Amino acid sequence: MPDLPPYDVADLDLAPAGAARVEWADRSMPVLAAIRERFARERPLAGHVIAACLHVTTETANLMRTLVAGGAEVTLTASNPLSTQDATAAALVAEYGISTYAVRGESNDVYYKHIDAALDTRPTITMDDGCDLVNRLHAQRPEQVLNVVAGTEETTTGVIRLRAMEAAGALRFPIVAVNDTPTKHLFDNRYGTGQSTLDGIIRATNILIAGKTVVVAGYGYCGRGVASRAKGLGADVVVTEVDPIRALEATMEGYRVMPMAKAVEQGDVFITVTGNTSILREEHFERMRDGAIVANSGHFDVEIDTRALEKLSTGRREVRPNAEQFQLRDGRRIVLLAEGRLVNLGAAEGHPAAVMDMSFADQCLAVEWLAQNAAELEPRVYEVPIELDAQVARLKLASMGREIDTLTPEQTHYLSSFDQGT
Repeated sequence: MPDLPPYDVADLDLAPAGAARVEWADRSMPVLAAIRERFARERPLAGHVIAACLHVTTETANLMRTLVAGGAEVTLTASNPLSTQDATAAALVAEYGISTYAVRGESNDVYYKHIDAALDTRPTITMDDGCDLVNRLHAQRPEQVLNVVAGTEETTTGVIRLRAMEAAGALRFPIVAVNDTPTKHLFDNRYGTGQSTLDGIIRATNILIAGKTVVVAGYGYCGRGVASRAKGLGADVVVTEVDPIRALEATMEGYRVMPMAKAVEQGDVFITVTGNTSILREEHFERMRDGAIVANSGHFDVEIDTRALEKLSTGRREVRPNAEQFQLRDGRRIVLLAEGRLVNLGAAEGHPAAVMDMSFADQCLAVEWLAQNAAELEPRVYEVPIELDAQVARLKLASMGREIDTLTPEQTHYLSSFDQGT
C-alpha cells in the first residue's frame, strides 16, 4: 500500500467497497464532474489548505476529490457521529489519498479530537456543516484565525449560528452561506431531505406510511419536503409551526396545522426538522399514543429531548437497527430512531447524489470565488453570487438534456426600462 495521509477511520480494508460506491455516486453528479475537470486544468485552489467538517458520504467524497483536483490540500472530518459511511472514509484515505478523520458512532470526545486534527493543518479555508469547526476555531484557537482567509457553511443551523456570530461582532473572516443559495435550499433541503428522511424512517422501521398520521415539526424548506413526501406516500400530514406565514402556507397546501400539544395526541410518526431545541419534550411524550415513532431530521440532536424520554421510561431496548424502544411507566411504548440524530443519515444514506451534485457544485464554486476575492471581503456572512448559482443551474439542466429560452433584446429592454406603459 502506498504512503497514506494522516487518518483515523474504522477499517482500511473497506476501501475497495467504498471506492465502488463513490464511483457509483459520481455517475449522478455530472455538474461536479465538469467542475472537477476544469479544476484539474486550472488549479484555482493551489496553495490553499482546506479543513472540511462535513457528512462523510459518497457524495462528499466526490466533493473532496474536486477540491484536490483544484490544487488544495484537504482534510475531512465528520460533522455528525452517526452520518459517517466507514467504507467511504476508508476509500478517501486508501484510494484517493485524502486525509480523513471519521468513524461511525464515534464519541463526542473523539468527534472534537477529529476536528482538532483538521485544524492542526492550519487551514486557509474552512468548509463547515453546522458551524462546529468554525466555533472551535474561534473559541479555542483564536491565534489561528489570522491564517484563514474565508469559509463556507452548508446547512441552515450553521448559518443561524454564523449570523449570530456576525451580529455579536465575533466572526473574524468572511463565510459564504451555501445553504441559502437557491440551487441548494430549493432542491437539497426540499427534495433531498424529503426523500432521504422518509427513506431513513422506512429502513429503520419497515412501517407502511400510507394511512399513518405523520406530524412534521417545522415548515421551512426541509419541512416542506418531508411533508410533501409523506403526503405522497399516503399519510395524513399534520404540520406544527411557530411562524404564522409558514403555518398559513402549510394550510394552503392542504395540511392540518395545529400546536404540538394537540398533535401529540393524534400522531403515529413525529419528524422534527426545525433547527431549534426541545421540540419534542417531556409534556409531549406523556401524551403520545402507544407505539409512537419519533425521528429528527434537523442538524443537531437537540430537537428531541432524549433525556426527558429516558426519565419517563422504565426500560429501553433496540427493537431494530437504529430503532430503540422506550417503555414508559404506564405501559406505553415510544420508539426513537437513530438516537435522535439525523435520521436520513443515521438510518439511511442521506440525500441522493443527483441533488447533492448541485449543493456541492455550489460549494466548489463558492470556494473558488472566495480564493479569488477574499482580500476584498469583510468578516461577515455572504450569499453565493447569483451568477455562480445560475451557472450551476445551467450545468444541471444541460446534464438532464433540458433547454430553456433566452430573452430577446426587446424583452431585455422592457424589463430594464420605465418608458413603456400599457
